[in-house]
Amino acid sequence: MNKTLKRNLLLIAVCFCMLPAAAQLSSNPDKFLGNITTGWGSDVDTNGFIYSQFWNQITPENSTKWDAIEPSRGNFSYSGADKAANYAKQHHFPFKYHTFIWGAQYPGWMNDLSTAEQYRAIVEYFDGVKEHYPNLEIIDVVNEAITGHQPAPYRAALGGEGRTGYDWIIKAFQLAHERWPNAILVYNDYNSFTWQKSQFITLVQTLRDAGAPIDAYGHQSHDLTDMSLSNFKSAMNEIHTALQMPMYSTEFDIGTSDDQKQKTQYKNLIPVLWESDYCAGITLWGWIYGSTWTTDGNSGLIRNGEERPALTWLREYMQTDAAKNAKSPFPGFKKEASVYVKPASMKVAKEDVLPVWVDATLATKTIEKVELYIGSTLVDTKTEAPYIFEVTSSSTGTKTLKAVVTATDGSKYERISRISVQSGTTKREPYNETIPTLPATIKAGEFDKGISGVAYSNVTRNSDDTSAPLKVSTKSWMEYTVEVEEDGIYSLDIEMAATAEGGLFHVVDNHFGDMIFLTDFISVPKTGSTTEFQTVHCPLTQALTAGRHVLSFIADKGGFYIKNMIFNHIPTFAMPGTITVKDMMKCEGVDIKSTSSGDVLSMDNGDWVDYSVDVKLANSKYSYEVTVSSEVDNAKFSMVLIDGNGNEKTLGTITVPNTGSLNTYQVKTVKVRNRLDAGKQTLRIINKAGSCNIAAIKFTNSEVTGIDEMVNDDIVAGDSYNLSGQKVAPGYKGIVIRNGKKIVVK
Repeated sequence: MNKTLKRNLLLIAVCFCMLPAAAQLSSNPDKFLGNITTGWGSDVDTNGFIYSQFWNQITPENSTKWDAIEPSRGNFSYSGADKAANYAKQHHFPFKYHTFIWGAQYPGWMNDLSTAEQYRAIVEYFDGVKEHYPNLEIIDVVNEAITGHQPAPYRAALGGEGRTGYDWIIKAFQLAHERWPNAILVYNDYNSFTWQKSQFITLVQTLRDAGAPIDAYGHQSHDLTDMSLSNFKSAMNEIHTALQMPMYSTEFDIGTSDDQKQKTQYKNLIPVLWESDYCAGITLWGWIYGSTWTTDGNSGLIRNGEERPALTWLREYMQTDAAKNAKSPFPGFKKEASVYVKPASMKVAKEDVLPVWVDATLATKTIEKVELYIGSTLVDTKTEAPYIFEVTSSSTGTKTLKAVVTATDGSKYERISRISVQSGTTKREPYNETIPTLPATIKAGEFDKGISGVAYSNVTRNSDDTSAPLKVSTKSWMEYTVEVEEDGIYSLDIEMAATAEGGLFHVVDNHFGDMIFLTDFISVPKTGSTTEFQTVHCPLTQALTAGRHVLSFIADKGGFYIKNMIFNHIPTFAMPGTITVKDMMKCEGVDIKSTSSGDVLSMDNGDWVDYSVDVKLANSKYSYEVTVSSEVDNAKFSMVLIDGNGNEKTLGTITVPNTGSLNTYQVKTVKVRNRLDAGKQTLRIINKAGSCNIAAIKFTNSEVTGIDEMVNDDIVAGDSYNLSGQKVAPGYKGIVIRNGKKIVVK
């Protein structure tokens, strides 16, 4: 070989090496063909095979599951997940978070928490992931919740079955939607084409019909190795006809070492999935033989460094016009429309009026109008949010609601839902003609009128005497329509009786099924008998806005009695002034205990409580007195002020003396070093160590100004002068000099 030929061949080789990497198998701009990482640590490229030359979407197989993300409470680890997330970002294709709520691969420390604490842990988990991944694109929110699969054993902390039978799943989707409104939210399960097909349909239908923000359903597709093409097509059609929603094949694998069988199933099933307009993409579950969950990893597509025939066929198929041009419900892998049909109840009496909210937003476009149909009949057209309609039906049975959202560019987006029209004639309405206005005392037996399943379930009131105690069983729930007089924080005290411990309940604001948790999960105390009542204090964890609300009392574990529910408005305390310890806004872990000398706040290490305060004097100094007791040495708590922007000012840390008894109190005085800004703020008390009681907190202004406050002009008679010595009119407000005294006239 001469030198010239050698040089030319070398140049050809160099140029070949400098060519860009091969494109992914799929060139369809709207449907992805994805896969999973190749190991627990979310390894991506492996053994010389470059992931991005095959796949254009990635799902971590294990590293985004809860036990990997938060192995110990509050300690988050994203090293494995970041490998996949950063790889997807580098190559400009979707990263899917798999999965938030699942009965497997969750951290074991959850098992040691109370129901209320489990809920807080779930919220902390969602918040932690939101902080790290603020712009997730696709999320498997709940995984394998069908009975007999692996539903989360901590599901009671999300509301359990509740009003719909699947409240806990709906709540999980709401938590996800609040944090990632633009993400495509998916319910994911297996055996959905075969053994549990009907259960899968029922579950997803309920989520959809209740108005949950679910955007797609996911078929794991692990159960297809031996499924015939005709049965597969039939199942696909049955499920889509029932659900009328976008879908994904989320974990497709054909687990067999038989190359020809694997290829045949790929060739039979993949085109059916891919060419369905409602299928948004396929994620294969493994590509390297031996690196997947199936027996010997036999679903892998590359064995001993060579492509198996199924992968060769898949490469060829993805180059066909049918594959390149297949349509998707999410063009560009993105969700443009978030449309959820939210009936006030999933059941309604015949001829009754049912409010229905079409919760509709568009990501990049503007809504021109929203139409709602019952069956083929147009109910109404709305052009301004909120899109709330009133639906009635003169016949019983299951009725289909369809929302049609039209954008200003003419594009349309649809969502269906269903309601059950019942034969009962009792219309839904408040128990009394006059709706109670909070603050108020409401008799437990005076829940809303209506048919069972609309205003109440599994509970019977004493129609002759609604003041009689109401027996509450597991899965009981009652709804109360109320008017809230003014915006603010409210507390709830409930008179309860029980012969045994174990009762549990929570209260929600049922705004078109949104289930805004108003309380923690509250334990019912053992009172001794069904006629011995105790008052259980239930601070509301959310502010209430003025106007109409529907409050739901949901018994998670029954076997107790309730009598009166007393709603009080939590005051905003003036500073300087005294704080009443029981009138808290929010708390975690604390107890309010009644003593002969009044209510006291009982705290253990880690407990905290919030109060609403209004600092009256701007840029001023304060001191405070706290009346405390403890039976241990070195108990302590800190106090901070938090403004509306979340900025904190430390008010000091108080070491509580060992007073010998929780009933023996001492007064501690603390001078605040920081000057305080005026305005409404949150006072937070956080227990740092030991157990203690706090009986009273009194703030005083510690700055000597020589100025007296005056609200009534008659306190000091005489003419008023400003600080420059000029006489001012009687209505003048501010600092004046009157009879030689400086006075603040307000």
